[in-house]
Amino acid sequence: MKVVIRPGVQTLNLQLKVASVTQQVTVEDRAVTVTPEPANNASATVLGGDDLQALSDNPDDLIAELLAIAGPSGGPGGASVFIDGFTGGQVPSKESIREIRINQNPFSSEYDRIGTGRIEILTKPGTNQFHGSEGFNFSNDFWNSRNPYAQQKAPFLLKEYIGNLSGPMAKRASFFFDLRRDAVDNGAIINGTTLDPVTLDVVNPFTDVFRIPQRRFSINPRTDYQLSANNTLSLRYSFTHIDIPFSGIGSFNLISRGLRTTTIAHTIQATDTAVFAENMVNEMRFQFSRSHNETTPNTVGPALQVLGAFNGGASPAGRSFDTQNNYEFQDYMTVVHGTHSWRFGARLRRQSDDNISPQNFAGTFTFGGGTAPMLDANNRPVLDSSGQPLLAPITSIERYRRTVFFQKLGFSSSQIADLGGGATQFSIVAGDPGLSASQFDLGSFLGDDWKLRRTLTLSLGLRYERQTNIRDQNDFAPRIGIAWAARPKTVVRAGFGIFYDRFALANTMIALRRNGIRQQQYVITNPDFYPSIPPISSLAAFQSAQIREQISPTLVTPTYYQSAISLERQLPLNTTVAITYANSHGLHMLRSRNVNAPLLGTYDPAVPGSGVFPFGPVGAVFLIESLGLYNQNSLR
Repeated sequence: MKVVIRPGVQTLNLQLKVASVTQQVTVEDRAVTVTPEPANNASATVLGGDDLQALSDNPDDLIAELLAIAGPSGGPGGASVFIDGFTGGQVPSKESIREIRINQNPFSSEYDRIGTGRIEILTKPGTNQFHGSEGFNFSNDFWNSRNPYAQQKAPFLLKEYIGNLSGPMAKRASFFFDLRRDAVDNGAIINGTTLDPVTLDVVNPFTDVFRIPQRRFSINPRTDYQLSANNTLSLRYSFTHIDIPFSGIGSFNLISRGLRTTTIAHTIQATDTAVFAENMVNEMRFQFSRSHNETTPNTVGPALQVLGAFNGGASPAGRSFDTQNNYEFQDYMTVVHGTHSWRFGARLRRQSDDNISPQNFAGTFTFGGGTAPMLDANNRPVLDSSGQPLLAPITSIERYRRTVFFQKLGFSSSQIADLGGGATQFSIVAGDPGLSASQFDLGSFLGDDWKLRRTLTLSLGLRYERQTNIRDQNDFAPRIGIAWAARPKTVVRAGFGIFYDRFALANTMIALRRNGIRQQQYVITNPDFYPSIPPISSLAAFQSAQIREQISPTLVTPTYYQSAISLERQLPLNTTVAITYANSHGLHMLRSRNVNAPLLGTYDPAVPGSGVFPFGPVGAVFLIESLGLYNQNSLR
């Protein structure tokens, strides 16, 4: 349009024509679909919204149901659980869960384990309007049947209190907060053989039902803050407290064996999500989690074990403490360019464990069966024609009965032993119960999902891992997957990858604790001091050969070569069918071997102490080494 400027006031009328714009909004439901995308394999499941309502409210029951849905993982390892992208941690309450993804992209290089059996839990963000809900669950033993091994029905009482609230905090911030308290009373059934405390008669069977209360409290606040139009910061805190004042009771374990166990867990998570362009997203995450477990026996003193009858006395676990601190940092980048979807990044983790475990530091008396003089109804020895006591087999509970009975009469230890009483063994451990250890591990990856055609997708990836506490450091793991839509609603998939199993910190702690120096074990056969405990200094002559654990200096990280091929078909009525063949071949599997076993041909079972030992008569020396093999074929 041409505009001419003239002197004086002029009016210019411009009319703008509004262009017609067509906007298409696609709302997808959670219908089961089979496509060549890596995350749309037939075994992949996404649970959210109403799907979550079908699952249990209790976190322990919830994770058990998710493990059942995920199915078995490829190889010997179990399922892996991720909370908001982080490994491990406490499972949040169902009210704070936004979505659960199961078995997504099995051969992705982003993960150190194969995707079958992988569970990813994503929590809810805040909302721009206030929302809240509360709930209460109640259950008792009205519909329960009586256990056939108990004279009375075991009690059961469950009370669950649930509440959550979400809403805006400021113009750019929102929050979500949920609180949960569980009160569960379960009945522990004791079934064994004991003595009547008054008459000292053998009570067989002895049954009892003991009520065990369990209390759990948890809170899970989360806040999301929009730092800019393209940058969002999410902060989440989780606190869980579990208290069980009488755990360990049931089966052969009497009430005196009970101990109080408490667990306190803290988790702090921070996630920064930045969108640099329409096709680039960066996720930076940090997590710190701390769990503290404490065990306190309700009875002080030695443990009592009457084989095949009952376990009494105090718990042999002693007062123990375990504190674990875990740090995890991730930085992942996603870039979409044409037919390529790139994802790369790194993860660094540190784990530390401070442990105090005085296992059997108070000692254990063991009563077993054997041969002893026969006793008449008045507990007097039955003599033969020559005046010698007649011998007969006795049970462990009978040996214990004679010990208690004759002690009450004031008999000496030697007299009790002559009458078939007395403990058959006493064992005790001394030394340093404390132990601390830590380790780092690093994992970096690069992956590309390349859509060659609408019906063909190729996934390529490479992962690199290393860790401390072992000499093997450089672990490269290539991954490849291909999916082809041979026909509409029919997909053929194949994949191959190398996966490594981290050498657990628990193995390092076992080797440190059983190095033969930190702790000593003493074993006395047929002790004459029951129920007293002698000082450790007087047991030097009874120090037994230690069971030692060592880590092989040539240890190699366990390696799995895993492959799978599947045929998937989408059927009517929201149903799919898949037939999958999977193979797992493992090298360098961990095993523990006694390298101080007697040399071949030098040990005579009839001669105690015989044999030539490579390291001398110092007891078993178990070497943790990586010489095992693993093979698995499965058709699902």
